[in-house]
Amino acid sequence: MGMPSGTELLIIFGIIVLLFGAKKIPDLAKGIGKGIKNFKSEMKDEDVEVASKEEPKKVEKTEEVASTEAPKNTTTQA
Repeated sequence: MGMPSGTELLIIFGIIVLLFGAKKIPDLAKGIGKGIKNFKSEMKDEDVEVASKEEPKKVEKTEEVASTEAPKNTTTQA
């Protein structure tokens, strides 16, 4: 199934004009253009967000980590 020929494109365009009317077509095209623009900007923002998450973070030793170590046995058995 390849690209539609010129005649098929004219028939499709004619059906669109009949369904929506000649005055609505520019509004539909404008809406599609805005949707594509928003999609591209969101994809760009997501790429920046993913790149910032991939940077390694420095891990500092906290008191929680120190407290999870085994306690030293200070009592002696007799």
